[in-house]
Amino acid sequence: MFCPKCGTENAESSKFCQKCGSMIVPEPAKSTDTSLGIEPNLGGLLSYALGWITGLIMILLEKKNGFIRFHAVQSMVVFGAITVMLIAFGILDGLDVVGSLFWALSIAVWILAVILWIVLMVKAYQGERYKLPVAGDIAEKNS
Repeated sequence: MFCPKCGTENAESSKFCQKCGSMIVPEPAKSTDTSLGIEPNLGGLLSYALGWITGLIMILLEKKNGFIRFHAVQSMVVFGAITVMLIAFGILDGLDVVGSLFWALSIAVWILAVILWIVLMVKAYQGERYKLPVAGDIAEKNS
């Protein structure tokens, strides 16, 4: 079990986190009840399929399942931020002095985005609530 406050792994029988002392509440069993009538792991995968677009579609359509909603919000935050970055880098790419720097940064962001996209889809399909550092916190609060 992981501490919801600090993320430290604790023994299954622990009631309090060994690091920060917070109370550990066991995660409820995963609900298979969905508004869309699909398996939650498939819904999680579909949340990432077309980046923030499918994240938005899934958050609008899925009202019951927290697992799907978590992945949909995380997808919107992560791939929405990447889209904004790529647009900004594309605009700054036109500058004479540092344009090639932003071109190189945009290539690096594309490569990292593809890797992240694959990892997140695999984790969601495996039924894992894989939480990215900032986006995962936002997704937990808004799913």
